[in-house]
Amino acid sequence: MNNYPLLYLACILAGFALIRVPLQGFLAPLEPLAFIIGVLAILLFSGVIIYNGVMALFGVRRKL
Repeated sequence: MNNYPLLYLACILAGFALIRVPLQGFLAPLEPLAFIIGVLAILLFSGVIIYNGVMALFGVRRKL
C-alpha cells in the first residue's frame, strides 16, 4: 500500500467530527455548510481508500 492510509482515515474521522459539531451563536448559519463539507470529506477519502485497496489487490502500480 502506498501514500498515507492513516492520514486518509484521520480525514474520514474529521469528516464525522464536522457532521457532529454543534455550531452556536454567530456560527450557527454555517452548520449546513459544515455538514456538507463533512459528508464530502467522508465520501472522498473513503473512495480513495477503496481505490488504493483495489489497486493493491490487483497489483497495479502507478507510474508518476
